[in-house]
Amino acid sequence: MSWLTDVDDEDDDKYADYEARNRPNPKGNRARTKIRPEHTDAVTGRVFTVDRGRYSVIVGEGTPEEHAALASRASELRKQPIVTGDYVDLVGDTSGDEGTLTRIVRIQPRTTVLRRSADDSDEVERIIVANADQMLIVVAAANPEPRPRLVDRYLVAAFDAGLTPILCITKTDLADPTEFLANFAGLDITVVRSGVGAMPTAEIAALLEGHTTVAVGHSGVGKSTLVNALVPDANRAIGRVNSVTGRGRHTSSSTISYRVGSGWVVDTPGVRSFGLGHVNTENILRAFTDLAVIAEDCPRGCTHLPDAPDCAMNERVAAGELGDSGRLRLDSFQRLLASLT
Repeated sequence: MSWLTDVDDEDDDKYADYEARNRPNPKGNRARTKIRPEHTDAVTGRVFTVDRGRYSVIVGEGTPEEHAALASRASELRKQPIVTGDYVDLVGDTSGDEGTLTRIVRIQPRTTVLRRSADDSDEVERIIVANADQMLIVVAAANPEPRPRLVDRYLVAAFDAGLTPILCITKTDLADPTEFLANFAGLDITVVRSGVGAMPTAEIAALLEGHTTVAVGHSGVGKSTLVNALVPDANRAIGRVNSVTGRGRHTSSSTISYRVGSGWVVDTPGVRSFGLGHVNTENILRAFTDLAVIAEDCPRGCTHLPDAPDCAMNERVAAGELGDSGRLRLDSFQRLLASLT
């Protein structure tokens, strides 16, 4: 069996100086790297609407050169949502000329984020708008009937996101909204009512000056009508309310920002539900400032639910100290707590 050893030694000598040929990289010979360019020459833009992977942005906002441009996202941002209201960094052709496409390479830090989930048990959140500081809640006095619980949910989402709520009541020529507004008597909220057959355009426009305001509301309440009154060239589709179900038809299918004076109004699609699965239950009380003061007298760890022992809110409502409006407010607050816990 010694011949095997001899053969191995000969092969070793034969191939001692052999150098294996390096195969070419099929994707090119340049080594891959995770180091991304810094894009120090990037231009800031503001996203005002999103449509099937394309982002309409305002470049040079507030300057004489302000203009719109169309953008795509860089591949490294493919897992990050870019939403209406985002401030982004752009590279490439930002001229906005027909046929040009700039590229979003960074999303700047957001000051606020308004979110909702499909329902209260859904932990997947949907970002509606970024960097807003006000929420305009549009409610019809009738046709469709106002829904206090839905407004409560808007308020919770607004306070959770750090937005200042404004309540706009439309269609007051059809019904008196006084009873409905009693549900929110304990909250320090600006309320604007429409006139007979007319939207409170001037009053709302004054409240929007210098702010980014997201408009929300149940389908059919007149939200898009209000946006069209504020921005005549918006041409938002206006829905009709079904005479049988009393429900509005979804008309606005996209979230889009419009300039109103020195501010922005962000019109959102009408919704019939507003899930709060993403909200920390501890933040809900912030939407009920009148009850929050009373809750300071509750024992430590109080759940504030109807069966909570020694709950100061329950005791004061039971004693009739808060009146009917207080009772309704506490009921709304506890319903929200129960749905989330």
